[in-house]
Amino acid sequence: MARNLLVRDYLLLGLRLDRLLPGIVDSYTGDSALRRHAAGLLPDPVELLRTARRLSAELPDAGLDPGRQRFLAAQLTAVECAARRLAGHDIGFVEEVHACYDVVIGPGEPDDYRAVHRELDELLPGAGSLAERLGAFRRREAVGPERLGAAADALSEALRERTRAWLALPADEAVTFELVTDQPWSGLNRHLGDFRSHVTINTDAALRAAQLVQLIAHETYPGHHTQRCRAHAASGQPPERGMFLVGTPQSLLSEGAADLGLHVLVGPGWGSWSATVLAEVGVHTEGELGERVEDALAKLARVRQDAALLLHDRRGSAEDALAHLQRWLLTPEARARQLLRFLVHPLWRTYTTTYVEGVALLRPWLRRPGAGPLVRYRRLLDDPLVPASIRGELAGPRDVAQVSRRPDGDGHPGGL
Repeated sequence: MARNLLVRDYLLLGLRLDRLLPGIVDSYTGDSALRRHAAGLLPDPVELLRTARRLSAELPDAGLDPGRQRFLAAQLTAVECAARRLAGHDIGFVEEVHACYDVVIGPGEPDDYRAVHRELDELLPGAGSLAERLGAFRRREAVGPERLGAAADALSEALRERTRAWLALPADEAVTFELVTDQPWSGLNRHLGDFRSHVTINTDAALRAAQLVQLIAHETYPGHHTQRCRAHAASGQPPERGMFLVGTPQSLLSEGAADLGLHVLVGPGWGSWSATVLAEVGVHTEGELGERVEDALAKLARVRQDAALLLHDRRGSAEDALAHLQRWLLTPEARARQLLRFLVHPLWRTYTTTYVEGVALLRPWLRRPGAGPLVRYRRLLDDPLVPASIRGELAGPRDVAQVSRRPDGDGHPGGL
């Protein structure tokens, strides 16, 4: 009984927190009575803070298995941090990120960024500065709004087919797309329940073909939509798995997994594969070169986290952050300002860390000897893992025993 009450109170805490910070509950498919209960009077953030601390104190004696206890402990630490901020507590940015995601962040190395610039210089030879050449490549590879919907549908269906060959998914699951403008993000998944997701794509982002396939894989197959469907279809799934919270360790692993999904599902050659899919809807792209450019640009991911540190930790100005983004990402001012919108948004200000540190943590874990990347990726979709669990496995012996714990087939070797 104690465990049921604690989990119920955790779910209610998340739903009530969403009243004060809309969007922190990314999806919820649990007891509708709890949602109705949370829809009453606006909660007091101090009360929510007390509740989070009480639940953390009660958790060790709640009788939950170790995996569930670790998951809820990490989530409650993050929720407590969110409640502290809403209650007016002054929290340093690095401390906040650590509480939210269980990772410690620091600035990247300019020498590493210079090495990536040299790599891009070789990939994109010709006249003009590297920024000019990369800008020309970006414009050439951009998928126009008039073709974006058809391209998203085609890529989603192709990725869905490959995912279904590997993982069991509900027969009636489905994804719909909507094109929007004037948003701080490039794409966003909203799980609607009943195994359906609605994905919005921001046309202001001027996505390149290679970016688009990564975004679709991230938001749909084998990323967020797939994870939500698996969580909600599994029999005997603990109730806490029916709520996905932004700004928590759960979201760091979810975003890291979603970012790596294309590399696991399709593997090397995903650029040429996606070019073939896109050609069928009239979008022509340099698939192999696009993949190589995107793989190089991915090594600059920490630049965005640097900008967040400049803004929120070192008290730098917006102009300082813009200059840093433009210099190292080789991006025009308009795109840098779009990235800046995300970094200063009340809900998303720390969220860049989920992509940067999520990928950095999970890539070596997925590559470990023993169980292959497909088996481990399935664990990310299905199991209540936390960053500390991943770090522990990276430090420990290879996990051969984890192979073939479920009836899903591996389908193909995958790769990273």
